[in-house]
Amino acid sequence: MTTFSDHAQVWADAMLAAALLAVDPELGGAAVRAGPGPVRDNWLSGLRALHADGTPWKRLPPGIGDDRLLGGLDLAAALGAGTRVLQKGILVEADGGVLIAPMAERLDGGVAARLAGAIDEGAVRIERDGASERAPTRFVLVALDEGLEDERPPEALLERLAFRIDLDGVGWREAQSISATPDDITEARAALAVVAAPDEAAIHAVCAACEALGVASLRAPRLTLRTAAALAALEGRDVIEPDDLTTAARLVLSPRATRLPPQPVPEDLEPEAEPDPAEAEGADETEASERTPEVLDDLVLEAARAALPEGLEALWAASGQTVRGAPARSGPAGAKIPAAKRGRRIGSRPGRPDGAVALDLVETLKAASPWQRLRGGRLGMRQPMRVRRDDFRVRRFEQRAEATVIFVVDASGSAALQRLAETKGAVELLLAEAYVRRTQVALVAFRKDAAEVLLPPTRSLARARRELAALAGGGTTPLASGLETAAALALGERAKGRTPLLVVMTDGRGNIALDGASFRTRAEQDALTACRRIRAAGVSAALIDVSPRPRGEGAKLAEAMGATFAALPYVEAERVRDLVRSLDA
Repeated sequence: MTTFSDHAQVWADAMLAAALLAVDPELGGAAVRAGPGPVRDNWLSGLRALHADGTPWKRLPPGIGDDRLLGGLDLAAALGAGTRVLQKGILVEADGGVLIAPMAERLDGGVAARLAGAIDEGAVRIERDGASERAPTRFVLVALDEGLEDERPPEALLERLAFRIDLDGVGWREAQSISATPDDITEARAALAVVAAPDEAAIHAVCAACEALGVASLRAPRLTLRTAAALAALEGRDVIEPDDLTTAARLVLSPRATRLPPQPVPEDLEPEAEPDPAEAEGADETEASERTPEVLDDLVLEAARAALPEGLEALWAASGQTVRGAPARSGPAGAKIPAAKRGRRIGSRPGRPDGAVALDLVETLKAASPWQRLRGGRLGMRQPMRVRRDDFRVRRFEQRAEATVIFVVDASGSAALQRLAETKGAVELLLAEAYVRRTQVALVAFRKDAAEVLLPPTRSLARARRELAALAGGGTTPLASGLETAAALALGERAKGRTPLLVVMTDGRGNIALDGASFRTRAEQDALTACRRIRAAGVSAALIDVSPRPRGEGAKLAEAMGATFAALPYVEAERVRDLVRSLDA
């Protein structure tokens, strides 16, 4: 049970991380998981109080474009002056300060990549609109994570941030203490320059802890050692002590752990060897030097072990792996929708460029060129063009909406005897591929008297696996209830801007009506009515007849639903995947 003292320790560590970021911006920043409220505001206020007056403090606007993020050509000023005029982006404006990224779990992949590049290089490269510039910048990034349980900021960005802070369980009473003052930060910054580099024993201890915790990133040990150096500077020391390493491991490595380290063997269980009198003479002189690296390794690992996130053991058991493989492009995609800044280029339109839409420079100049004589200008290399507001053209893009794949699984006795295990395997493959593409996945199962949403729309593969593993079979077949439940869920997802895709796996032989009555004729009619509603709603669907000997019921339902139909007496995961891919082709 989490106690008040535990939450107070979480807050103390969070404020210590804020102080370390103020001391050494090379630590990159922190991902702060917390909803809007006084606790998060207190942490941000504490971080701001550690910086001097006038320190840049910028907030990343939602849907920011490259012009505002990186900088580029100031077109209006350039065309008016007849020479190239560059404007600064928000990354350059944040140089020496703090950049806040709200709702980082929804951060666009392109924006995350540009942020990661700026953190790595300590500079922003502008190579667009005929400009090629490099502007140095060094800032602390605070990624505010406001997502659900299975949502988080892009991994490429998290990897470059030293700290991952979870304030969800911290209350207002605990969120009061401050670990440092601005004067402490000023002195620590000066002391950081003279802190000695970590010795070989410290490097070995941190790397050994990374290996034991399943931390595969090469940046993690470097950030841990930089954190230890900043801790030493904050304490006014010029040498990294073991306490600095253990604290750094707790702050940096513990939140990154993907597996439980092996438990140490208690000393009272270890066999004791008889001392050799011939070797005892020089033992005292060499004991400290020989055991110091091993002792330091144990100290660092034990500190990280003590701060491991709750539930890591269950997560490790459910996932069955330490490091996820490289993403593969597969799985379904959503419907095509107009997009402002990304996707497939489909032309241009009149409009003013801003943070939401990008300027189409070529089309703008084409629109302005025929009017130069009437405007008193002349076309030439040394003559500025006269461009008016009506000449501006902005780019048009098209992209796909996020998709939600809703699996409707027949778990009744008629389908469960031979096909439920195969169906689970096919669904799990689709879940894994959908997770890679960040597609929402839901699971509806029907058996006995009614249907149940076992898995609300989620991206969590581990959670979906647990629900599939717990899915039992047997009983009657309330097919109509399963279809109605899936249709309601699909319409709810469409209202959220997602594209629902139904995948129904059944033998098509319903025997329970919507009112719960056990009449096969009425149950079949209710199922056909539900299929027609799905078709009228325009929901894309696929129906897979999993009966060992299909008799036509599934094909009849698929026709009423307007769904793609396939009879798979032996459910093959790859064929099911290909069928789902074809839904949005």
